[in-house]
Parts: sequence; structure tokens; C-alpha cells
Amino acid sequence: MSRRVIAKWRPPLVLVLGGTLAAVFLLPIIAIGYFRVAGGVLGWGETTMLIGTMAAVATAVLGWFLWRLVLRPVRRLTAYAKAEGAVTPPTHFGTPEFSELGAAVLDMTARLRGREAVLRSYADHVTHELKSPLTAIQGAAELLNDPDLPDPDRARLLAGIHAATARIDHLLDDQRQLAKAQEPIPAGTCQLAEVLQDHPAARYTADATIPLPEQVLSLVATHLIANALAHGATQVAFTPADDGLQISDDGTGISAGNRDRIFDPFFTTRRTDGGTGMGLPIVQRMLQAQGADIRLLDGPATRFEIRY
Repeated sequence: MSRRVIAKWRPPLVLVLGGTLAAVFLLPIIAIGYFRVAGGVLGWGETTMLIGTMAAVATAVLGWFLWRLVLRPVRRLTAYAKAEGAVTPPTHFGTPEFSELGAAVLDMTARLRGREAVLRSYADHVTHELKSPLTAIQGAAELLNDPDLPDPDRARLLAGIHAATARIDHLLDDQRQLAKAQEPIPAGTCQLAEVLQDHPAARYTADATIPLPEQVLSLVATHLIANALAHGATQVAFTPADDGLQISDDGTGISAGNRDRIFDPFFTTRRTDGGTGMGLPIVQRMLQAQGADIRLLDGPATRFEIRY
């Protein structure tokens, strides 16, 4: 259950509804029994008034319970959903069933807002990053129209166009992968050896069943291996544990100044080589969508730990 929902004891919904139905069923029986047993003590008017008062009090009490445990939580949750997160979320609900529903709605809202924020920030970043290669392409195209342009200059401009289009392709490919990372993927398991069989640089100490869909683990492995190879690694080791998976490589490692920033979107040390800085954020988003997470372990070497 979400930590934002305060856990308070409340009767379960089945008890609330069962008590209401029992009261509706028993009140007429009590009234009839009272007429039969005590009808001679009080007159008809007094007896009717007494039973009417008892029914009114019982109705008020049941109505208050239904309002507090059912109607009010539903209205608060509905208002929060309609406001799209613009109001303070409820902190507690009525029955345990509504608490679970409320926690699920709050978590879903947080995930949707997170996805929207990530996609919006990446769209802003792509818009900004596309200006440079598009400007380079436009300028090169204008210069190439010159029939007297020397061949070396023409070759240099063509190389610049190829580099700019490659940069655009990297940005768009990361955008597609980021959008894919936001999509819900059904839970599942996969075998570590099957996922790593297409990666020559990957090594594993033992095969294991990983509680992640093959699609997710394959993308995670592809990104981590590619990053390691780009930083001088020749081997990437995958070591399964009871509740996680460690990935280490023999590359140059990550500098102390960059260790706290590697999961920040758009942070990259390979911008001149076409890096966009979205590989590890995409990995992190896909794992979080499966209830897992990834972190960088301490040490001079590059070691990641995925916990399920």
C-alpha cells in the first residue's frame, strides 16, 4: 500500500454492508416482538413513538457510518481524480477495501504524472537538440549548391550532413525507446542464459530464473553492455543472487564526480560520439515499472545492482 495512505483501523466493507442489511432486517422483527411483549404496558401511540425513535436513531447511526466509511472516501477520491492531481491527495480512506483502492489510484496517478513529466522533458530536450543538426544540414545544403565548391570542402560538408543525420537518428531512437519504456509490460520471468546468448561480451557465473519479462531484461542488458563497451570494457559479468542481479565490467569505471548523475536524463560523457544520455534513465524507468530498481554500487569499478 502507498506510504501516503495513513493506515487506520476501519471495519471491512462486508461488515458495514452486512450490518446495514441486518439492521434493516431486524428492526421490523424487533418492532413486532415489542408490540407482542410490551404492547400492554404502553399505549399504541407511545409504543409507535418509541419504535419510531429507535428506527430514526438506528437510521442516523447507519447513515453516518455509510457516509464516513463509503460515501466520503468515494467523493474525495473522485474529486482528486477529476482534479488530475491539482489538489492535495487524501491521506486515509474508510474501509480497508477503499484504502487499497485509494492507494492504487494514488500510485497510478503518480506513475502517469511521472511518465508525462519524463516524456515532456525529453520532448523539450529533443526539440533543443535537433536544432543543431538541422542547422548544420541546412547550412551544408546551401553551400553545396555552389558549383565552384572545392572537392575537399564538399566532402567535409557531406560528412557533416551524415554526422547530423546520425545524431537525429540517435535522438529519435531514444525517444522511441523511452516511449516504449512507459508502456505497461506484463510481469513474467526469463532465463539469464537465454537473454545473454546474443551478447558475446556477456559472462554469467550461473544460469538463473530472473523475475523480469525477457523483453525488459534484454533491453537492460543491451544498454548496460553497450555502455560498458563504449567505456573500454571487454567483458560484462552478470552475477545472480537471491533477490537481485549484479552487473560489473572491466572498463575504465565511472569518475567520482559523475557517479551521482548517471541516472539523470540527458547526462552523458559521450555527446561528441552521439550519446544522448537516455540509456540508463530508460533502464531505470523500465525496471521501476516492474517493481524493481537499479543502483550503482560503491567502488572503483563499475558495478550495478538490480533488486527485485
